[in-house]
Amino acid sequence: MGGWSAGAITRGCGWARTAGLRREPNPRVAGRLGRREPAGFDVCSSSRPRRRWRHHSAITVTNEPILEFKPGSPERAALQKALADLKGKTEAIPCVIGGEEVWTPTVRYQLSPFNHAHKVAKFCYASKELINKAINAALAARKEWDLKPVQDRAQIFLKAADMLSGPRRAEVLAKTMIGQGKTVIQAEIDAAAELIDFFRFNAKYALELEKSQPISVDISTNSMVYRGLEGFVAAVSPFNFTAIGGNLAGAPALMGNVVLWKPSDTALLSSYAVYKILLEAGLPPNVVQFVPADGPVFGDTVTSSEHLCGLNFTGSVPTFKRLWKQVSENLDHYRNFPRLAGECGGKNFHLVHSSADVGSVVNGTLRSAFEYGGQKCSACSRLYAPASLWPQIKEKLLEEHGKIKVGDPTQDFGTFFSAVIDDKSFARIKKWIEHAKKSPNLTILAGGGCDDSVGYFIEPCIVESKDPQDPIMKEEIFGPILTVYVYPEERYKEVLELIDTTTPYGLTGAVFAQEKRIIEEARSFLRNAAGNFYINDKSTGSVVAQQPFGGSRISGTNDKPGGPHYILRWTSPQAIKETHVPLTDWRYAYMQ
Repeated sequence: MGGWSAGAITRGCGWARTAGLRREPNPRVAGRLGRREPAGFDVCSSSRPRRRWRHHSAITVTNEPILEFKPGSPERAALQKALADLKGKTEAIPCVIGGEEVWTPTVRYQLSPFNHAHKVAKFCYASKELINKAINAALAARKEWDLKPVQDRAQIFLKAADMLSGPRRAEVLAKTMIGQGKTVIQAEIDAAAELIDFFRFNAKYALELEKSQPISVDISTNSMVYRGLEGFVAAVSPFNFTAIGGNLAGAPALMGNVVLWKPSDTALLSSYAVYKILLEAGLPPNVVQFVPADGPVFGDTVTSSEHLCGLNFTGSVPTFKRLWKQVSENLDHYRNFPRLAGECGGKNFHLVHSSADVGSVVNGTLRSAFEYGGQKCSACSRLYAPASLWPQIKEKLLEEHGKIKVGDPTQDFGTFFSAVIDDKSFARIKKWIEHAKKSPNLTILAGGGCDDSVGYFIEPCIVESKDPQDPIMKEEIFGPILTVYVYPEERYKEVLELIDTTTPYGLTGAVFAQEKRIIEEARSFLRNAAGNFYINDKSTGSVVAQQPFGGSRISGTNDKPGGPHYILRWTSPQAIKETHVPLTDWRYAYMQ
């Protein structure tokens, strides 16, 4: 099992301990620095203050291994049991405000995407008054939580990661599969591996950040205190990744902030499971308020509070723009300038050069475009193929496309992807397929069938476009539709510009080529077209601490969750200087 090297994080002077696994002496500074003191300070050489080095704990973290769930394996048996336990069940999920479960009259249901007759969760929307109560409860807990040593806060998230890695893994995977329509591997890389990695690596980064201290001199000690933000953070999470919800709420909380977490209506089951695990791991009840709510009501309420200090968001561009505008309209009302972090999706590309390996192109594109039904922010939805390779690529694409199985992922582990998330997504994606059928510039090469009688099922659809500017190549679809544009070999450089300018997004992209010159040219030309850029690999599948994720343009603020810098967004550093000798004169030497 992957994880971290310390069962407990200790604080103190002398030796740094990590669960008895190793000991490292604290560094010391010997001798004088030879630095002259400014006039006015009375320094006696026999009692000269030295630099003071404080002990800082360190942990070693590795990525959580991805389990294979082979027939007969213990993880497969545990997951099948957890799935059986959820069959036909409806879990009641309240708002949790001030540590108390609260129900309102506005009751809603989360439906299983592949079997919409199954109500997997019953929940309620928080009213404006209840959201304001949550804000007050969070603010009441802020000071004590912020003053808690980062080692103690980190310990909670490390414990939650261990729970997810071990005894609670099957539960969270099963709830992600049934509630969000994920296959076993898609649930595993999300609700287990990625969420565990977020909790562990963020804890590691927070501890390392505390070690990042300014230099001190003989007569004074300088330090940096990494405070939480003054106010509350609103976390708004999406349906498509259980891990994102845990991170949007968890990362600010780790850094000493209090949080109002609004989970997605279509991911309530798994989000609540993660929330309960955090509480069981020791997170104080008022640090994170669990607040299902109508989107506009939640947005209007939190942005109108003078105490809003941050927004951590993943979702659509229109929603993020609306929230940003509301914040700007209320700037005179706030006690601070709120930190706004957002990730909003993309229109991601695979660019194929004539030197590319066809097998890598086909397999990488099928995975990127159709895993989880194209409902990943990073999913490939536009493929640019050279005319010289297109016959080979097309033949192989269609051959492999015919092998893709769409169905119930809980009953058949051979399912490649399942239904799309809900009726709204189904209707939106179906309109794009109808557009492809009617447009003279578009030809459906395979798939595109739609059936919502049992679940919201859409066959993986491959479309060829004669027009690289057709709306289907410009707008985000968030479904299992791949559009291909075949370009003449000699116009390769024009295609680079086409990719860069066709859409306003800038999230992920990939180039497939064997020639180093071509790869470097693509990297340079497409420098701003993707925040995560892949070479001879698919545009999806970023791993925490390996490929921190995010893009710019209208894809978001590119704060790179999964990397060491992300937690800086959720802290307000305070620089402190402590002088150890008296100031004996107000005049400088040049004045005498």
